[in-house]
Parts: sequence; structure tokens; C-alpha cells
Amino acid sequence: MQTKLSSSLFSFVNHKYDRHQVALYLGIVIASLLLHVTNAATNGTEDNEGLLATAQNYYKQVVDLLPGKSNENSTTVNQTSNENGTTTTSQRTNRFDFRTILSITVRLLSQALIIFGGVLPYIPQYLIIKRKQNAEGFSNYVCLTLLVANIIRIEFWFGKHFEIPLLIQSIVMILCMLIMLELWTRIHALTMRRQLDTEEGGAGSKEILTDEFLDKKFTDFEVDYFWRWTTFASYLQFLFLITFIFSIMTWLLLKNVVYIETIGFLAVVCEALLGIPQFVRNFRLKSTEGMSVKMVLLWASGDIFKTVYFIIRNAPKQFWLCGILQISIDVAILFQ
Repeated sequence: MQTKLSSSLFSFVNHKYDRHQVALYLGIVIASLLLHVTNAATNGTEDNEGLLATAQNYYKQVVDLLPGKSNENSTTVNQTSNENGTTTTSQRTNRFDFRTILSITVRLLSQALIIFGGVLPYIPQYLIIKRKQNAEGFSNYVCLTLLVANIIRIEFWFGKHFEIPLLIQSIVMILCMLIMLELWTRIHALTMRRQLDTEEGGAGSKEILTDEFLDKKFTDFEVDYFWRWTTFASYLQFLFLITFIFSIMTWLLLKNVVYIETIGFLAVVCEALLGIPQFVRNFRLKSTEGMSVKMVLLWASGDIFKTVYFIIRNAPKQFWLCGILQISIDVAILFQ
């Protein structure tokens, strides 16, 4: 079955992309497998579980909290013997069930907000870019910041396990940023082509401009064009490279507390600086045109919510310190 799945995947990718990109996507699969091996290295005891086993245990914990499950486990309801030797059922059972249901509902909703709340701010910005066919109001360095931060955070999880919802949040955010980055790259390339079409000059000058500005790839290794590449595959190649590097380092230094705490701090610092590229872009252009105000408002509200969540859930201190810094940057962008 794995062979059939692999051949189907190869056929699909080869149909849509060139051979270099096929190698890229296969490399991403290898990186994910390496992450699994990195985690498997900690499985010397029963306390250290793999990612799949941890997710399954988390699901079982949620199911066990359901009222129906708790009632099955406690087949004998609280009974007390009165002076006459008879038994009376506790009248607090219904009230207890209601509180249990409410507690579980609030918990699941808060975890759902933590997982998917980070995606919501980018929906209005995505729609604006797609509707106006102009990506100049959004800084693609926001995508770089979040992608790197969440890749490192996942590496941090292998060394110091934190809550599963926060781990899933990182995976969801990576997917969201890849979607935003693909749209930004496509629209930005179209904008550059339109600008070239309006340039005066002969076909020779246009060809030179096209070669110089519209064909920049990661494999060119030009520092001046870092994160300004014109193909989406170039961004994926860079992300695969840093994932591979961090995976190797984490695998080798998994037992090193200093390294694990350092990458944890690095992950939250990168995420805390999320708004800096947008702030700098607004300041440099003296304009916020093309930037979604709804996105910034959702940034601020989401950062406030998750900071409170981190504090209540006793998350590692790196998380809530990151949240406080993010709120400050959100407020600064709102002032702009």
C-alpha cells in the first residue's frame, strides 16, 4: 500500500511540477520522517511516547472526560446510609453532569481557538490580495517569521513536550503560511510582469529585465534576493533545508537541556517578532495601504487570548513572554 501511495504521489507531483520540485517534495517527506526518528530516539522508557501515541492518548483523555463515559465508570452512584438503614441517591448528580459538560465544552472551545485562531487574521488579508490582485500591502516576511518560528517550535516539542493543541497549532499555522506565501508569490510575479509590460523600450530590454527580476530562485544563492524569489518552489526548498538542519541538530543534541531551552526561546522570539516586518514596511512606505486592519485587530485579540491561555495552562514561560511582546507590537501597528 505504501508503494502504491508513493507512486501515486510521484505521478501527481511530476504531472504538476518539474523534476527539481519533485525532488523537493520528496525531500520534505524525508524531513518529516526524520522528525519521527528524532522523536523515536527518546522512546527508551514508557513515559516518552511517539507523536502518534501522544495524540492517541490525548484523544482517550478527552473521551474519558465525557459525561457518558464517566457514568459508565461509576456504576454505583453516591449513596449514603441514613439512620433507618435505607440508601439515598445524591441529588447533585445532574448538577455535576451539567458542570462536567460545561467544563469540557469550554476546554474544547478554548483548545479549538488556540489551534485555529491563529489562522483567522489572515483570511481577510488573503481575500484582499486575491480581490485586488495586488500583494504589495502585505509583507511576505511575516510568512518567513511564522514558518521558521513554528518549525523550531515543533523541534522544541521533541525535547520538551508541551500541550498537543499547541503542537497542532504549529502544524496548522505552517499550512496557512504556505497558502499565503503561494498567493503572495503568484500575485507579486503577475504584478511585476504587468509593470514590465508598461515599461518603454524594445524587446531586448524587456528580455533583460525579465531575466533580471522575474527569474530569481533559491538555488541562485544570491543574498540580495533572499526571500524575494519568484517561484514558490524556491521558498519550499529553503524551508526544507532549515527543517533538515534543525532536525539533525535536535537529533544529536536531544539530551542537551541548554540546546532544547535555547530553541524553545528562539521559537517564541521569532513568533513574537511576527509584526516587525509589517511595522517596518508601513514605516518605510509611510502608508498602510493594502494592509488589512481586520488582520491586525485579529492579531491583537488572538494574542491576548492565547497569552491568557498560556498563563492559565502553566505553559512554558517562553510562550507567555512571547505573547506579551506580540501584544505590544500589535498595538504599535494599530497606532500606525
